[in-house]
Amino acid sequence: METIVICIDRDNDLGEKAHVVTPVIGRGANITAAVNLATADPEDSDTNTIFGGIRILDELRSRGVDAEIVSFAGDKNVGLVSDKIITDQLDEFLRTHDVVSAVFVSDGAEDESLLPLVQSRLRIDGVRRIIVMQSENLESTYYMIKNFLRDPKVLQTILVPIGLALIVYAICIFAGYPQTALIGTLFLVGLYMILRGFRIDERLAVIYSESKKMFVDRSISLITTTASVLTFIVGTVFACVRTWQMTEGNGLWYFGFLPLIAYFISLCMWWYAGSLFLLEFGVIIDKYRAGRNFLDNISEMLFVLSGSLIIWTSSSYIVAETLPEQNLMFPITYFVYSIVGSIIIGLAAILFGAGNNQDDEIPENDEGNRETAGKQKKDGSGKKEKTSGNTVSGAGHPEEEHGERIRIRDGPKNAESEGRVSIHINPERADIPEDDD
Repeated sequence: METIVICIDRDNDLGEKAHVVTPVIGRGANITAAVNLATADPEDSDTNTIFGGIRILDELRSRGVDAEIVSFAGDKNVGLVSDKIITDQLDEFLRTHDVVSAVFVSDGAEDESLLPLVQSRLRIDGVRRIIVMQSENLESTYYMIKNFLRDPKVLQTILVPIGLALIVYAICIFAGYPQTALIGTLFLVGLYMILRGFRIDERLAVIYSESKKMFVDRSISLITTTASVLTFIVGTVFACVRTWQMTEGNGLWYFGFLPLIAYFISLCMWWYAGSLFLLEFGVIIDKYRAGRNFLDNISEMLFVLSGSLIIWTSSSYIVAETLPEQNLMFPITYFVYSIVGSIIIGLAAILFGAGNNQDDEIPENDEGNRETAGKQKKDGSGKKEKTSGNTVSGAGHPEEEHGERIRIRDGPKNAESEGRVSIHINPERADIPEDDD
């Protein structure tokens, strides 16, 4: 196909409300999905987004453009989690379909934040925002406030920190520490704001999702990641204890800020490097088992080694010069040698990375090479969708623990021209059919 009309449902209303598994491919399948969503929640604007995409599809086809419509959905945890799911679905679709360009359809600025991710994979010929016209009664202040407070994202952002603050304040008063109640409340609210501001909660959600996936796949990365985190913690504690012991009797700032930082880094640097090595080692083992290229991970390990060497020698030299009581002999020549060694290791890392890029390059005029590479990618990373009971794992979707999931797609092309739609539902077991394309 030449062009696809992309409809984005970033917060996965299709899955959460209508129990539809995305991506939804084809005109008839998208009409069915939109009707299911409208039936489940008539007020959801994603329904109008899909119908708007269908209208654009009809306009393109009327001009003789070979076009198709595809709807992608993310996750209720809007942010890194939902964006990764959508991009995974898009990558999987592009691996099995030859697409030149796309028209991006959304219902607002939130979904349009994904536009750069789509542009990095496809040429965007147009962007259309579907805005629903409302009656005067629906625009009343009461209706807007009521729906605002019903939004789960608003509730989590506003009510959760207020509730936590009240709980901490009440616990401090009940325990007989009223003087610490205000301090504890301010600390907790401040910590929550930092976590939300830096989107650490979303990163933790991604880590949890990846960990669950590694556990299901029996990945060695789960073990090495755990060992990596523990190594990082042990290294930090070791460096903190040794630094604190050095300052006993003289005060924390007796030696100065720079010597303390240098001493801390010299103690923990190789612990941190070992933590990263463990992380990369697990990824290399998993890629080797899957028959995938892991030269880029070896390159990353060499870069870590190069950077760790120069940082450790720099901090050790500062300690030797500013803290003579440590009796650390570290001549300037060692520092020079470490620079040379870091450069050599860095060049080796670049060579590994360059070799990996050459393996990935495929001549454009060689159709056979492109087909072979496509099969290899599909064998290496493509996974069939499986369903057990009421659980469906789709392209990038987390598993659902309740409710039947519906896979909607168009039937054969001759059936599509007649407007027929195939809906596959089985609460006990549903094998997801592969696309006809």
